[in-house]
Amino acid sequence: MLKSAGLGESREGLGGGGAGEEQFSSFLVRAQAEQIAKAGGIGLAESLYHALKESQK
Repeated sequence: MLKSAGLGESREGLGGGGAGEEQFSSFLVRAQAEQIAKAGGIGLAESLYHALKESQK
């Protein structure tokens, strides 16, 4: 999900991290995903559940 959102992609232009950034960005995205999971997620499933429940009425 984080990768699809664009996290971990190389930045263009000045200030980009070059080859090092490209090599280690997957580790950063994985660590961020693990922390989100530890925290209980982002509440997306519950939001979808309530939206579907309301659409049934």
